[in-house]
Amino acid sequence: MIKSFRSIALLEGLSLLALLFFAMPMKYIAGDPIYVKNIGMAHGVLFILYVAFAILIKNEQKWNLKTFMIVCLASIVPFGTFYIEKKYLQNS
Repeated sequence: MIKSFRSIALLEGLSLLALLFFAMPMKYIAGDPIYVKNIGMAHGVLFILYVAFAILIKNEQKWNLKTFMIVCLASIVPFGTFYIEKKYLQNS
């Protein structure tokens, strides 16, 4: 299950970066909102999976409340999931 969470964390982080640094500029600079719709939907699904997997593996990884909250909050910060993967998931 931890391997799946690591993959989801990577994809969620990439989708957030694509949304912020590609889709949003395309919407507001080029006037093409289709990228926000498509990448935003993928990011939304990956975000929900990320949080769901964090809840599921919390006990398996023996995370206290502080660590669990850091893992969850990292999903809304650009590059946050990459930090979580490196600090909390790499040796798992």
